[in-house]
Amino acid sequence: MLVEKFDTFSGHRDCVYALEKGNSHNQFFSSGGDGLVVRWNVNQPDTGELFAKIPTSVYALAFDEKRNHLWIGQNFDGIQVLDIMNKKEIGSLKITNTSIFVIKLFDNQAFVGLSDGTIVVIDMELLSIRKHIKASDKSVRTIDFNPVTQEIAVGYSDFTVKIFDLTDFSLKLVVEAHTNSVFTVKYSPDYKFLLTGGRDAHLKIWNVSENYQLQQDIVAHLFAINDICFHPDLPLFATCSMDKSIKVWDSESFKLKKVIDKARHASHGTSVNKLLWLKESSFLISGSDDRNVSVWKIA
Repeated sequence: MLVEKFDTFSGHRDCVYALEKGNSHNQFFSSGGDGLVVRWNVNQPDTGELFAKIPTSVYALAFDEKRNHLWIGQNFDGIQVLDIMNKKEIGSLKITNTSIFVIKLFDNQAFVGLSDGTIVVIDMELLSIRKHIKASDKSVRTIDFNPVTQEIAVGYSDFTVKIFDLTDFSLKLVVEAHTNSVFTVKYSPDYKFLLTGGRDAHLKIWNVSENYQLQQDIVAHLFAINDICFHPDLPLFATCSMDKSIKVWDSESFKLKKVIDKARHASHGTSVNKLLWLKESSFLISGSDDRNVSVWKIA
């Protein structure tokens, strides 16, 4: 496997916490501690476009492909929805006075995870609250969906992953997943496995069809695993960590294939917080505490 650093995008004034795809194969958004939401083109690294300026840090972005809308989580306030074609605000919704760690969109509903342990379910068409799901007093850090089993997997700072029914939002299962906060949950592309990672630096693979029995437990990084991201086409996934590294894994064998770090690839010098794999170009994007966004070509 060959890894080439394609470019580094600079311009953020604080840590980069969120990456999200745009409406074309070569565009993506980033946001972070500086409240800046920036639109980038991988072919034009020096021309980042300031898309929005939020008065607080921004941990969560989500792109609505159907409507070409970008959902922005404004900490201690709520949600802003912007039309990305003209940067016009479509609407906003004040839902919280706490932090917003994650926004995930599924089937005309937005699921917003808050630091008080609440998931707010929002009707995307009406921009109205449908449901509050409260299953913990600790932060909701990560959410993913399994359309095959009609389930929602949610990782919390109470060290658990909770599985909810996607139809009625009832709690189906509590998985005692990690020994510290769970920062990332991702279903495999075939939805047969759930991958989880968090502050304990373990990567865990759970078998969905066997009631989320633990399939494998890998000490994957030295420090917290912040994100897991699957390649859109190839049997690969990547993890990133507070230990400053990105690791690329085989998604069929779960074997490590490549380590991307500062010494070998001039990677980030501080915590790597978020990953995004662009579908058309297969570029892997990474955002870090060093305020930079890096673009990787992996072949």
